[in-house]
Amino acid sequence: MNIFDDGAAEEVEESTPFSIFAKWLEEARASESADPEACALASTDADGCPNVRMLLVREADERGFVFNTNLESVKGVELRENPQAALCFHWKSLERQVRVRGRVSRVEGKETDAYFAMRPRGSRIGAWASKQSKPLEGRFALEARIAKYTARYAVGEVPRPDWWGGFRLRPVYMEFWQAGGLFRLHERVVFTREETEAKWSRKLLFP
Repeated sequence: MNIFDDGAAEEVEESTPFSIFAKWLEEARASESADPEACALASTDADGCPNVRMLLVREADERGFVFNTNLESVKGVELRENPQAALCFHWKSLERQVRVRGRVSRVEGKETDAYFAMRPRGSRIGAWASKQSKPLEGRFALEARIAKYTARYAVGEVPRPDWWGGFRLRPVYMEFWQAGGLFRLHERVVFTREETEAKWSRKLLFP
């Protein structure tokens, strides 16, 4: 399926932006050398100033895009205070980009517990050891906390900290960008909807 091919318009109309994203992500996994699930997340602080950082999206389907963090970190606080955000995926090897905007809600309970349990043991201990975004006196202070929690959870399961959890971004805007050739005439297709349960509309944009 070529989403920019007018001859494939009927096929595109029957597709959702999620199915297109899934196809692009699959191709990125085969082409990108590392972390095809990596994207930039933009949130805003209490004054409306944007913050952006890279993270990994662990799940992307019709329900939205899920990522995890320390809930007491800067992004955790910002997303709770202003539950709107944007994502940007960029796959250099494929010359493609996907932009996503929407509302954010917490992912809680068994779903978050199950994902935390799947993480490598070191990552789970790291979640306990790191006071993400808080001032750090020095590297030794971090290493001391790692040693503390490594000893505490030397055997058995490593439980999920109360301050670690997930967010789901449910999009109302998804833009697919493909690098163009002559005159840098890139191709852009946008899907929008008024609410997260509404039907998508599609349009092309000038590059």
